Amino acid sequence: MSNHGIKLYVDSQFASPYAMSAFVTLKEKGIPFEILTVNLGTNENHQPDYSQLSLTRRVPTLSHGSFHLSESSAISEYLEEQFPAPEYRIVYPHDVQNRARARQIQAWLRSDFMPIREERSTEVVFFKPTEEPLSDAAQASAAKLFSAVDSLLGNGALNLFNEWCIADTDLALMLNRLVMNGDNVPGKLVAYARHQWQRPSVQSWVKQERSK
Repeated sequence: MSNHGIKLYVDSQFASPYAMSAFVTLKEKGIPFEILTVNLGTNENHQPDYSQLSLTRRVPTLSHGSFHLSESSAISEYLEEQFPAPEYRIVYPHDVQNRARARQIQAWLRSDFMPIREERSTEVVFFKPTEEPLSDAAQASAAKLFSAVDSLLGNGALNLFNEWCIADTDLALMLNRLVMNGDNVPGKLVAYARHQWQRPSVQSWVKQERSK
């Protein structure tokens, strides 16, 4: 397969953390692609045309020729294997154990921390903060997140594994749900999240035109 004709279907508000992850992977690897938007508010993802493309009827969905794939971490892993080094930049660590750890972090961020995801949706990142205080459950979830990230980052480290990987983007977004809302986050983690947010591939997503 060539890299021509790759399409990435994302939410029309450009607020999905998972669509952002797939978008950043494509940008980092330097793979040309076309963005198509899906209006989740009008259930466009359940319309026949889209449901034929997306097994899960969710965003993101990647189309590569006649192959269609949903779920952001699956998309990143597919692109990593389909477009390998040295021609393309890698988005997962070289070391096999660090690569496994990066995938663990991605899976964990997608399956846990529900109180944070519910009380600090990505609207606080891409639109406006909320004045609602964190519940006890969300505070406990945040404390678990902070403890884990603190153990992963060395003193002053700005990447998880000495150099950037896609798990850094996913982790920074989870932290920025709190950082950008003005919630109490340890300074070391604030510095990490802010550093990751300035990455050109991330800023390309941040600067997408949005309508509420």
